[in-house]
Amino acid sequence: MDKPGPRVDLGAIWLPVLPGLELRMEIEKKTQKVTGVTAALGGSSLQLQAFAAPKSSGIWDEIRAEIADSVARQGGSVDDVPGVFGRELLVHMPATAPDGSARTRPARFIGVDGPRWFVRGVLAGKAALDKEAARALESVFANVVVVRDENPRPPRDLLTLTLPRQKSAAAEVDTTTDTAATRPEAADFNPLRRGPEITQIG
Repeated sequence: MDKPGPRVDLGAIWLPVLPGLELRMEIEKKTQKVTGVTAALGGSSLQLQAFAAPKSSGIWDEIRAEIADSVARQGGSVDDVPGVFGRELLVHMPATAPDGSARTRPARFIGVDGPRWFVRGVLAGKAALDKEAARALESVFANVVVVRDENPRPPRDLLTLTLPRQKSAAAEVDTTTDTAATRPEAADFNPLRRGPEITQIG
C-alpha cells in the first residue's frame, strides 16, 4: 500500500485531503454532538459516519436490509448491487423539483465492516449515478482511517467525531465555530481485507 497522505483529524475518522474538497460537520443542536461529516467535491457529496461493531461479525448486511426497508416504506426504490466496496444500495427517493414537479433523488449507500467498527458512506449528487464523478469520493472513502478506542461500546454506537482543530490549505471546513481543518501526519497503518485502502489505528 502507498504511504498514506495528509488527512483531516476528525476523531474517530481521519479523512484524506483533496484539492477543492469541502467538509461540513453535522452537529446535533440539542447535544452539540458531532454526528457525521460530509465531504463535497464537484457537485457530489459523501456523508460519513463510523459505528461500533461486534468483534465476531460485521453489521453491514443487516443495516443494508434495514435501509432498504425504510426506503420502501417512504415510497422509494432500492437495488442491492455489487460495487467497489462489496454490496451496496442504489436508492431513488421521491422528491419535489423547484418547479413543484415530482422527481426522484438518487443516492448510493456504501459500507465496510472492520474489526469492532463499521463505516457507512452515502454518495449523493453526480456521484450517485455517474461512475466517473464518483471516483474521487470513492477514493476518499477507500482511504479513510478509523480510530477506534478500546472502550466497550454496544454495536451501532456512533464513534465520537470531533471538530477539526487547525486550518488546512487543502481543505475547507464549514462549521458553526471558528475551528477549521488540520492535516495530521499519518503513521504506518495496516490494510483491511475489505476496502483494501481503509485502515485503522487504536
